Amino acid sequence: MEANTTARQGLFRQYLPNLSTPRFVAMQQQDAHTYAADFKKHENPPWLYALYEHWTDLYKEPFKGVTSDGVVKQDLFGLEDNQVPMADISAAGREVLNALDETQKAMTLYHIDDPQWRTWSNPEFLLSDKGLRLDEISPQLRNKVLEVLRLTLSPEGFDKARSAMRLNGFLGDLVNAERVCNEFSYNFAIFGFPSETKPWGFSFYGHHLCLNIFLYQSQLIISPWFTGAEPNEIDAGPFAGTTILQREDRLGLKLMQSLSAVQQSKAQVYELLQDPSMPIGRWNRDDQRHLCGAYRDNRVVPYEGITISSMNEEQTRLVEAIL
Repeated sequence: MEANTTARQGLFRQYLPNLSTPRFVAMQQQDAHTYAADFKKHENPPWLYALYEHWTDLYKEPFKGVTSDGVVKQDLFGLEDNQVPMADISAAGREVLNALDETQKAMTLYHIDDPQWRTWSNPEFLLSDKGLRLDEISPQLRNKVLEVLRLTLSPEGFDKARSAMRLNGFLGDLVNAERVCNEFSYNFAIFGFPSETKPWGFSFYGHHLCLNIFLYQSQLIISPWFTGAEPNEIDAGPFAGTTILQREDRLGLKLMQSLSAVQQSKAQVYELLQDPSMPIGRWNRDDQRHLCGAYRDNRVVPYEGITISSMNEEQTRLVEAIL
């Protein structure tokens, strides 16, 4: 849980949606599977269904990777020793697999190169039902999955992930749709067999939290990672006081305020969050200004803004603190 000096007054409640609209009435009567099936059948909301169709088209493209100019640059990075407890993480992954029956294992264990790597998404709709659904398994098995997550992430990273999950549960309570949005409405799938010497990884994804983890020998790569919150605080219940992403907000503002006028003019690419000067595709209702969201595996993202190498020590520390 983040330390936060701002009074938590639940001001977000004045912005809660109208729960009597057909979408929310239906959602309150459905579980994750029937909710997703209804979405695909009735194509509602239309803007999100259009995005889902676009994702489907993007998934059909052969994987290339994110580039700045459409050209993949080879050998940019070498193998590093990230000082992670690889033996413990791998053992925890095997513990999960050993606890599964054959049907569960067939749903959970994928080849390291399986394109299902790319089918994570962050809306509440269960668009890709692979692996274990944490709210549909026993508490004992769920704890084994969470132990893999705990060992893989830093204490701060694990706390952020669990806070995002609890906030998702709080959101489900707010809209009376606990079977669609809850603390454990997340999927977990393993790619490659957990090993200290061979490459493997896992995907942990759901509403407002998506983690894609690749492990090889002593190296850990976490990408893509998505963390969101709506709302970003819990003001009632057993986890009251939980917040997320507020520290990053404060540090981001402090960083912008530390920049010179010239630096600010370069760092602020657009004046408005949804700016009329943005080219088509620069903003959408789901990712908004974020460019490398779900299914954007081959996106061309030209360099923008200012380089960290041009910043002073204080500014560099602020960037590192945000990351």
